[in-house]
Amino acid sequence: MYRKNRRTHDDAFKVKVVIESLKEEKTLAELSSKYEIHPNQISQWRKQFLQNATKVFSGNKADQEQIQKLESEKEDLHKQIGEQAMDNAYLKKSLKRLGLM
Repeated sequence: MYRKNRRTHDDAFKVKVVIESLKEEKTLAELSSKYEIHPNQISQWRKQFLQNATKVFSGNKADQEQIQKLESEKEDLHKQIGEQAMDNAYLKKSLKRLGLM
């Protein structure tokens, strides 16, 4: 018994098919025969694309908050590193003055 393997399509291919379907220059049947994909699959991709289209412009609020939090942590760590470098330089000078180094 011969079993056909499932095909996987990359995101760029899906977007290409969806955009062409949104142009409505060809029917779903024409597109499905052109790309060798079932019309229901094209409809499903199109539906997903339209549902998620607003995310392109709005971005994810949680991700933006996380990025801001990480940037402020980075600034704090840079500040600490600078303070420690200054402390080390001061201690080296003090040790040299005392003749311990």
